[in-house]
Amino acid sequence: MTTSLHDFVKEGLTQPVSAEIQQAAQIIGERLGGVAVLFYGSVLRTNDLTGLLDFYVLTEGVQHGGLRGTVSQHLWPDISFEETRVGDTLLRAKVATMPLDRFAAAASGDLLDTTIWTRFVQPSALVWSASDMVTQRVTDAVAAASRTAARFAAVLGPQRGSASDYWTALFRQTYATELRVERPGRESQILAYNPERYETLLRLAWQADALEFDDNQGVLEPEISATLARRVAKIWRTRRRMGKVLNTARLVKAAFMLDGAARYGLWKIKRHTGIDIALTPWKERHPVLAAPGVMWKVWRQSGKQK
Repeated sequence: MTTSLHDFVKEGLTQPVSAEIQQAAQIIGERLGGVAVLFYGSVLRTNDLTGLLDFYVLTEGVQHGGLRGTVSQHLWPDISFEETRVGDTLLRAKVATMPLDRFAAAASGDLLDTTIWTRFVQPSALVWSASDMVTQRVTDAVAAASRTAARFAAVLGPQRGSASDYWTALFRQTYATELRVERPGRESQILAYNPERYETLLRLAWQADALEFDDNQGVLEPEISATLARRVAKIWRTRRRMGKVLNTARLVKAAFMLDGAARYGLWKIKRHTGIDIALTPWKERHPVLAAPGVMWKVWRQSGKQK
């Protein structure tokens, strides 16, 4: 295996996408003050321009002042829905916006967040970048996300097994931490899109992380010391304990800090958690004031579901 993790990630980020998506990414990125745009999700696989595009816009610093800026410093990303016409095609996108330095810190596993490295160990494309230096920073961050995910997979997964076994164990654990309701077998569906990619990625990420492992015809056995196992398990317990609180707060923040916030947000909360919060006229008129009460109800009801 001669390819490095960095080269493997770089190749993935430069996968071809349609000109319409590239143009939309640049327009939206510049509109939101970004320096780079990552494209991911189902349309990356299908290239169905009638679908909802998924973009991450990375910025230099927080883009808002006042209360919203303060909230965004701690509860990123900001979520918005953007419509952009490219030629005769109207493209719609769900856009997450956050500072590049925070993205890199989250990808490296330095923060309580699990969503960034879980999302960007999966395929994505860097569809717009303001400079070669920014491209390098984004590539480094996505490579770090792979190392972080693979490290947790080694400890949370089986003593020995296939690459798929380790990724499956990881995704199941992160779904539970993120307060997500996923269909049974969702993690297998993710891996099935390109199993060879995940097999190669796990080996490269372990190598980049200096984690020794045996490979017996595809049956992997990482050499996990007792010290490493205790350290990673302790880190994971903290993230699991705080993950539901953090992601509940993010859901509510996303719900009440975008246009049409209340109606969309309550639907989003139900989709992710299975919790149905009634939309009242007061919530619709005063989404920011309603947010703390909604957060409390979601957190309380999620506890009852355990």
